[in-house]
Amino acid sequence: MIEQFVPQEICLKCQGCCRFREENSVWAPCLLDEEVQALLEKENLPACTISLNKRINPVANPEGEGFICPFLNRQNQCRIYSCRPFECQLYPFLINLRNKKVLLTVDLNCPYVKENLKSKEFKDYSEYLAAFLDSPEQKKILHENPQLLVAYEEVSEIIELNIEDETK
Repeated sequence: MIEQFVPQEICLKCQGCCRFREENSVWAPCLLDEEVQALLEKENLPACTISLNKRINPVANPEGEGFICPFLNRQNQCRIYSCRPFECQLYPFLINLRNKKVLLTVDLNCPYVKENLKSKEFKDYSEYLAAFLDSPEQKKILHENPQLLVAYEEVSEIIELNIEDETK
């Protein structure tokens, strides 16, 4: 598990993430190959919950406009939090593909990020995350799961990542 930057009690009150304007949102989490299989087995999901490009398919929001993650319950809690996907653990940080470069970025729509962007806590966490993603195991995961490399907008660049798999 990845250490979290946003404290859980703050995250649960926000109601910003896990919600999408459109059904085919670039912001819907992508899954690692092994996460697809684990979710299909453990959660006994209908296949339509996961798209062909290994993205969680949002569902119509029963309480309003837009779409939500199918794992989000009415109390704004994730039903699969203990085994949530890599990309969900990483959020509000994202792996971003821009101009053929792989970057660690952060979503500027996260209120906690906006509030703490210039803090020592943010700097320290960014360094922790960059070191974590630079490990051979994580490089291998990123290299083998190109679906995680997405061109997000409204993000702030932190550092360029080298995801070449050194285990080959």
